[in-house]
Amino acid sequence: MRKFRDLIIPGVDKRLLVKDATRLLPDPARRRFLAMGASFGALTLLTGCDVVDEDSAESLLKYVSKFNDAVQSALFNPDTLAPTYPESAITRPFPFNAYYGLDEAPEVEAADYKFEVTGLVDNKKAWTLQELYALPQFKQITRHICVEGWSAIGSWTGASLRDFLKLVGADTRAKYCWFRCAEGYTGTLDMPTALHPQTQMTFKYDDKILPKAYGFPMKIRVPTKLGFKNPKYVIAMEVTNDYKGGYWEDQGYNAFSGS
Repeated sequence: MRKFRDLIIPGVDKRLLVKDATRLLPDPARRRFLAMGASFGALTLLTGCDVVDEDSAESLLKYVSKFNDAVQSALFNPDTLAPTYPESAITRPFPFNAYYGLDEAPEVEAADYKFEVTGLVDNKKAWTLQELYALPQFKQITRHICVEGWSAIGSWTGASLRDFLKLVGADTRAKYCWFRCAEGYTGTLDMPTALHPQTQMTFKYDDKILPKAYGFPMKIRVPTKLGFKNPKYVIAMEVTNDYKGGYWEDQGYNAFSGS
């Protein structure tokens, strides 16, 4: 960490520096930071460094974000279930949400679909949609919580990712499952979350084949995570010890992002 005291500029208001630096954070992180009433004094207390310019403020905010990830990870209980709901609570229509419009969502042909499984697994292969559909499946009605501040309850049916990882001989001591999607989206799940009993390879929404809007032919439904940690149009998974980031994580969103 730099010796920020050497860079103090007389007359600079440190509170304004922190305010400017928060503009560089993704909206959800910025809202949480401001809602907590954080200040340059709190940042100094956490890190032992002074906030004296915009660069130092940004560095400290990133430090706090990483600290938040570590705390969430340490507190995560793989046996604690997300709440479930009755059919009457389902949000209809369930919202479409992505960084693109629905007309730009990928068109995946069922007959040509292959789910590539690679990395630290015994059985590296491409799974057809029919092979995936033949897996034991379960249904759950859970709440999707978006970083933008809204939530919706949906009915999801699919296979247990935990059971699938066992089936393909995955090394569950590995740190991550990394997913790649048809439109280029990527995302990473920590292994404890991948092994959570509610983490699902989803093939149906509301008892019907998963529609294009919700990620046909497969999404990874993770009710213990925020929405952007639930990749859609999934075409590949790699079990790995290397953190590969993801579309939003690479732009500063928290890597753990529990809901």
